[in-house]
Amino acid sequence: MENISENASPESLAKWYVLHTYSGYEAMVKDSLERLIENNNLQDSIFDLKIPMEQTIEEKNGKKKVVERKLLPCYVFIKMIYSNQVWYLVTNTRGVTGFVGPQGRPLPLKEDEVRKMQLETAVIDADFDVGDNVSIDAGPLAGFVGKVKERNDSAQKAVVNVLMFGRNTDVEVEYVQIRKLNAVEKPSAPTEE
Repeated sequence: MENISENASPESLAKWYVLHTYSGYEAMVKDSLERLIENNNLQDSIFDLKIPMEQTIEEKNGKKKVVERKLLPCYVFIKMIYSNQVWYLVTNTRGVTGFVGPQGRPLPLKEDEVRKMQLETAVIDADFDVGDNVSIDAGPLAGFVGKVKERNDSAQKAVVNVLMFGRNTDVEVEYVQIRKLNAVEKPSAPTEE
């Protein structure tokens, strides 16, 4: 067995893949895979399972409530080290129709896809401070430019003042969604206080 690195953990070698499931079977597939990992001691091969969810506001009978919905119905994301044995066990799990990729063979997600799907919560050293102009590059507020009002390093979130609908509005965004504008880049819309 070759020694890849003295301090490389097995998880650092794992990649994210996408499983296709029958409609409505996502939670059952996730539970079945968690049991499969436990029963077959696959903790060193399969590291994480996610069903991306989003919160939406639904109005029913005049009342608004927050509802969690599947961001991508019929899909489960799996972080694993690929091997034929793991492929066989996962694809033979009830409710799984196969991996997303050519001929049902897993195709790993690229790093930018993992970031966009927010499958991993990476700790980021913010390169911006309170008062800096930033661009929101991801999420529902992508395209907005504003000024940082607060930073919360433990939550990895910042409060940014943006011009929205003709008004200055404070919004909370994750560090991974924003980047600092350099001195040459000017905000496209005024952000006055």
